[in-house]
Amino acid sequence: MRPTSDGCGCFPTGRHYPGIAHLLKVTIRGVLESFSPDQPWDELPIALLDVETTGRDSSVDRVVELGIVIGKGGEVIARHNWLINPGIPIPEEVRAIHGISDDDVKDSPRFAQIAQEVVAALRGAVPAAYNAAFDKAFVLTELGRAGVDTEKEESLRRNVEWVDPLVWAREIHAEEKSRALKDVAARLGITLENAHRASDDAEAALNVLYRLGKDPRVPRAYGAFVQEQRRISYLQADERRMWRN
Repeated sequence: MRPTSDGCGCFPTGRHYPGIAHLLKVTIRGVLESFSPDQPWDELPIALLDVETTGRDSSVDRVVELGIVIGKGGEVIARHNWLINPGIPIPEEVRAIHGISDDDVKDSPRFAQIAQEVVAALRGAVPAAYNAAFDKAFVLTELGRAGVDTEKEESLRRNVEWVDPLVWAREIHAEEKSRALKDVAARLGITLENAHRASDDAEAALNVLYRLGKDPRVPRAYGAFVQEQRRISYLQADERRMWRN
């Protein structure tokens, strides 16, 4: 019987034709295509982001402060910070946490006015945040409200895995009672003077990431790092569900 091809460049057995293996690109889910999965993750530009908000629900609450700290090779290479007028009142119980009042932001730009600056700051870098799901949801929602097509920006695509130091803190500091950023930073000898202010939190979280990254349990290659972070985060989520039940 005559052999057939399925269009993948393979024999019917599933093996690739000789001589084309070097042309095949391995894709790892969640990894930015701009970077090789074999590159050391800490040598890549990392944009660690932190938001302060009017509440916890990204569908109705708004960002009042956004900080982005860019790191590469274990060093901070750029800092960005914006105070933002959310267009809605900041609840007193939230103001008590981050210290930002309505008066502080009344003359600040709305998010739509600084959206392109945020996109430019994140462009070409691996996105990251401490408890990334929270910050990612707020930033993507705010950019969407501003009319930004985030799928056109590689770092902002929804399928890109954000680096999350909290996942690694929960793994490496599993025996410690608190994995709050301030407590993790203190255990690692990292100073955080203005907790719950965006730029200070972002820089502290970036330094926590680099410090935790020296642990032998943390893969060095970017692709392996993303895969292991995803695996660990799934296990941690399952454990939290078990405790709630």
